Amino acid sequence: MNDWILPYEFEFQGRTVKYGIKGEGEPLVIVHGTPWSSFNLRHLIHHLSAHFKVHYFDLLGYGQSDKSDADVSLGIQNTLLDALMDHWQLELPYVVGHDFGGTTVLRNHILNQRPYRKLVVIDPVALSPWGSPFFKHVEAHEQAFAGVPDYIHRAIVEAYIKTAAHQPLSKETIDGILAPWCSEQGKSAFYRQIAQASSRFTDEFQQRFNEVTAPVLILWGEEDTWIPVEQAYLLQEKISGAQLKSIPEAGHLVIEEAPAQLSKEIIEFFKA
Repeated sequence: MNDWILPYEFEFQGRTVKYGIKGEGEPLVIVHGTPWSSFNLRHLIHHLSAHFKVHYFDLLGYGQSDKSDADVSLGIQNTLLDALMDHWQLELPYVVGHDFGGTTVLRNHILNQRPYRKLVVIDPVALSPWGSPFFKHVEAHEQAFAGVPDYIHRAIVEAYIKTAAHQPLSKETIDGILAPWCSEQGKSAFYRQIAQASSRFTDEFQQRFNEVTAPVLILWGEEDTWIPVEQAYLLQEKISGAQLKSIPEAGHLVIEEAPAQLSKEIIEFFKA
């Protein structure tokens, strides 16, 4: 993880958000989900930055951004995204969001009424209700989880993230995912973001998919066990004109498992 450094800082409501920009061309914004960070978008950023000026960042409570005891819910992330787009002076960007990043960009587009040129969502958390038994257990016992010994915490996070992938993850990938969560602040931050997760943040736009004005492409790992691919077809029905491509032999962490294929689909859609 040491070589994945976000060089720039943005102050948002008194909290520091780290971000990076790579490439030249029309602006593209890409947003990660949970429990990931921009590190997990590195392959997509590499491919996409050959065609676009890619803006990426770590959500509040994640990666290299502020992990203090504060609001890290989906209720604040779309407002952060809106502020960053103003900071970057982006008027009509291409936008990509994975997992909670998909939730964040949908909330920003629908609730903040931020116009996008085109939108790609990858295995997004988009349809209520959602939340695994693990999420509910952490919500009920957040302090107990935050107090477990470091070696048990690391084992919990590693076991959890491995269930997101259909294919085995490399040691480099696992270490890169774990790094932000294994610092002194990171341990409590990991359980905080789970405890603050709630379907009410998707409930807020469940009946408003007709307000999506950007052309949409939905990409989904066919072997996703976190959010089954059936959800992709339900989401496609709700967004008028949305295109859908499923990615074989990939799970929820398709951004790590099939980045070249994802990038090809995204570039073709944006340039069409």
